[in-house]
Amino acid sequence: MSRQIFVNLPVKDPKRSITFFEKIGFKNNPQFTDANAACMVVSDAIYVMLLKEEYFKTFTPKPISDARKSTEVLIALSYESREKVDELVRAAVTNGGATYNEAKDHGFMYQHGFQDPDGHIWEFFWMDPKAVPKG
Repeated sequence: MSRQIFVNLPVKDPKRSITFFEKIGFKNNPQFTDANAACMVVSDAIYVMLLKEEYFKTFTPKPISDARKSTEVLIALSYESREKVDELVRAAVTNGGATYNEAKDHGFMYQHGFQDPDGHIWEFFWMDPKAVPKG
């Protein structure tokens, strides 16, 4: 059985978040979307659950971090090219996100990222397949 990952993020306004993530290419799965949560499909194995803050609180006894003031997690996703990374970051910024750092070119790897409307940091990167050691 292949593994899947479900990243759960607290959001203030699920509708705004759905629109934002659709504009950068994620797909909404309406089967798992309601007033409290939205399932955004990144790939066949990666899903982002956008949970209204009040609902998110029912899953944890800990307080929710304010992603605009502190960082709890960096979400990193690989893409097929540097151009795709830049395209998606531009789409994020155009639709309510913001860059928080300059793009970084390490030669074998290129990365750039953004903050979504709730302040969560997303790093998109491309890595030269020739630079990845064969295991």
